[in-house]
Amino acid sequence: MTPAETYLKELYDIRALGAAQDETGYYVSLANLLNEVGRSLKPRVRCVMGLKNLGEGMPDGGLFTADQFAKGSPEKPLKGQVPARGAIEAKRVEDDSWVTAEGKQVTRYWTRYSQVLVTNYRDFVLVGRDGDGKPVRLESFRLAEDQKKFWAAAAHPRALADKVGARFQEYLLRVMRHAALLTSSEDVAWFLASYARDAKARIEGIGLPALATVRSALEEALGLKFEGEKGEHFFRSTLVQTLFYGVFSAWVLWSKKNRKRTTKFDWRNATWELHVPMEPLEQAVNAGKNALETDLTRAVRVLAGEGSSFEQNPPT
Repeated sequence: MTPAETYLKELYDIRALGAAQDETGYYVSLANLLNEVGRSLKPRVRCVMGLKNLGEGMPDGGLFTADQFAKGSPEKPLKGQVPARGAIEAKRVEDDSWVTAEGKQVTRYWTRYSQVLVTNYRDFVLVGRDGDGKPVRLESFRLAEDQKKFWAAAAHPRALADKVGARFQEYLLRVMRHAALLTSSEDVAWFLASYARDAKARIEGIGLPALATVRSALEEALGLKFEGEKGEHFFRSTLVQTLFYGVFSAWVLWSKKNRKRTTKFDWRNATWELHVPMEPLEQAVNAGKNALETDLTRAVRVLAGEGSSFEQNPPT
């Protein structure tokens, strides 16, 4: 089973027992999910629930990197270690994660840990820092809009996992990397690729008739036709890659001209940096029912150093 399917099944099984507390009873399932996803990162990221008070209260959990544990003791961080990838605040399934994220408790945790993942087990909201060092909700992920629909979906974990599991895992990987120091072009490229995969997954299966003009333009430019199911898949992949590579190229050129950062980069103005017509691509974003724009905006935040410790210098 995938991490998402396993997570949903465990939550449903625990609830079915009727013996677990609403908030803390699902700690183990949440930790298992985060540990399984964090296993693929270097350094590996581990979730520890039930943190001690390291200042500003006791968050429900934290995300630690492998170097924060003693050798031979993978379950217990070294004494006094602050979770390198942020704190976790978990609430009941019926609670509103967005309201929790705006509350005083999370604000205190953010002051101490710089990043907080807020969840009610069905919604996940990442609170980090903006370009001015102020708290901001960086990005979020929703498995179900309310607890009734969530438990109904959790009863069939594979179906929900097949639908959103890949995007959910990409989101959690980004959560675990947001607080890391981004010092190389490879680090930045990873985030852009993650958002590109997310954008591609968002528009899969969505009928986008407004993309006909963009499709024709790409077919003419590439000298080919996007025909059949494979052609449609290739078209959408090409579209997303063109958007994200174009925005990244425009940002590099913009950064070299604006090293003092007196203005903010706007991907919609990429045409002035690249000297190529971006109007068809902007049409594609508008036709993407906010899916593409959401991920492009998040990618630009990473480029601008918001929500991460990226040094903001363009790759050379």
